Amino acid sequence: MREPTENQTVTETVVGVPPETAPDSISPDRAHEVAARIEQFLDALMTIAREGDPGRGVSLLLVEVSEVLLAGAGLAVREDFTPASEFEPDDGPDPDLDTMREQLATMLGGADVYGEVFDPYLPEDLVPSRLSDDLTSVATALAHGLRHYRGGRVREALWWWQYSYVASWGAEASAALRALQSIITHDRLDADTESLEIEAEQLAAADEMLTESSPPAP
Repeated sequence: MREPTENQTVTETVVGVPPETAPDSISPDRAHEVAARIEQFLDALMTIAREGDPGRGVSLLLVEVSEVLLAGAGLAVREDFTPASEFEPDDGPDPDLDTMREQLATMLGGADVYGEVFDPYLPEDLVPSRLSDDLTSVATALAHGLRHYRGGRVREALWWWQYSYVASWGAEASAALRALQSIITHDRLDADTESLEIEAEQLAAADEMLTESSPPAP
């Protein structure tokens, strides 16, 4: 796998890539839709990290993670894909996404660290995790498969995305999605609760003033 050049993103475009024959369980058009969805996620993630706007970035991350999870779930429920070769082709090292990870951590600030339940069906304590680490791990797995797709190895790409969804990035993206939902929930509902408390205090004070100023009953 080759490193991106200075003028390339991690993704490059998937449009016009001559794919090999797709597996019988998925059409070439559907395979292309999955690849395009993954490419969009990677490009959006790098843009969000680079811009570093937490107010806008968290909302965009919620949408992008939700959509890429939908694509992954669609692959996970299909029959297992079989790669064309017994051994995975080696395209070189994965791209270095440390800069993106650091940018995400800076943007998220104190919200970067969250508590994750590793397996909801096992009685375990919360495991500390980082959104920036999880999102970067997801991006690394998806970019790995995307390079196979760009190289025309559709079966290899689909197998990798399906396998790694079940093995790693599906759980990581799901945990990140829950954390992002929680950030937005606290931002919206905590603000609403505070507003309601202030309003209740103002109404109580006004009621007390009216009671004090009212003439006594005859």
